Amino acid sequence: MNFLYNILVFKATILLAIIAFFNKKIRLFVDGRKETFSKITPLKNQETIWIHAASLGEFEQARPIIEALKKDFNKYKILVTFFSPSGYEVRKNYDLADVVCYMPLDSKANAKKFLEIVNPKIAIFVKYEFWPNFLNELKKKEIPTILVSGILRKNQIFFKSYGGFMRTSLQAFHHFFVQNQISKELLNSINFNNVTIAGDTRFDRVSKILEQDNSLDFINQFKDDTYTFVAGSTWKEGEELLVNYINNKASEDEKFIIAPHNIKNDAILELQKSINKKTVLYSDKADKNLAAYQVFIIDTIGILTKIYAAADIAYVGGGFKTGLHNILEPATFGIPIIIGDTYDKFKEAVDLVKIGGCISVKNQEEFTSTLIQLKMDENFRKLTGVINKKYIQNNLGATKLIMNYLKDTL
Repeated sequence: MNFLYNILVFKATILLAIIAFFNKKIRLFVDGRKETFSKITPLKNQETIWIHAASLGEFEQARPIIEALKKDFNKYKILVTFFSPSGYEVRKNYDLADVVCYMPLDSKANAKKFLEIVNPKIAIFVKYEFWPNFLNELKKKEIPTILVSGILRKNQIFFKSYGGFMRTSLQAFHHFFVQNQISKELLNSINFNNVTIAGDTRFDRVSKILEQDNSLDFINQFKDDTYTFVAGSTWKEGEELLVNYINNKASEDEKFIIAPHNIKNDAILELQKSINKKTVLYSDKADKNLAAYQVFIIDTIGILTKIYAAADIAYVGGGFKTGLHNILEPATFGIPIIIGDTYDKFKEAVDLVKIGGCISVKNQEEFTSTLIQLKMDENFRKLTGVINKKYIQNNLGATKLIMNYLKDTL
């Protein structure tokens, strides 16, 4: 199986290079990796801590650890690598990292060259990043390696009869910090007992949001003390439900802020044209009386967290087809959250739907009735929000557990 895996990596390298000519995202994926080795060269002979995250969501899980490392172990250089362009492109200038780059594709040659240059003091992988050639090379070089905020599922290859080569690669991990009991039991079932249930570091991250100033003058002007619904990281499927509600059911005493995932001009203009209420764009807000508008479309990135602070309720996108976005950020503000019906891979969503802080909808009828109920029933709205706030507070502490381990290792 290991031989077949390496053949697949070789073929994927060639195929991606061809696809890159026709696909912008794959071109970023391929071209960005051409710079990796030149970017990490200054780390040679430096004491470095390597953190690898697949994409933006995993980076948010790594972020509290990076911040703690910079505070307690500032003699080390910090290297952050990404697998996906959607993570790298947003965080390539992250100021707490000394180097941010793509992780090379998982070939034996890439793994050996990368680790010969960086030779990290410790390697930290986030959630479910398991690359056998890199892991085998880390083991060979006896570099301490840990998994943080890990999630394991029964259908993963490690737990299949043919997954021996992947199980072997897990031997590189000196410790697994996982999110739940199921992950611990699965690892125990294949004879890995170096496991701690630490939870998800994102809880520590989002709890700190409340310590910062989350006020935005232009949002306050738009809200104008009016009941406000915030839709964050929206995709087309969710936008269609929301636009239908705005056009046909919304009353004059409620406002809407929409922060789409796709902020390309054509997509933003299409969304704006589909709404028959008075609508303003973030990029066109100058000299406008924002209080006079009912819908505010945020065609920029980086401010959604603060926008959630102004919400009475929130919808978080991606829960129909593309993968649910971060629901912990609105949850920390103690507001009700609405999501789509595809969320089973997101523990926090499963938990919050079960206890009633998060409401899952599958169609227009359910979406509309939920919005109406939350708007009309203030007591229900407040109680739902309190559930979310308490859930955040009850799940803090993963970063502290991990840092205690690192203090004994570094």
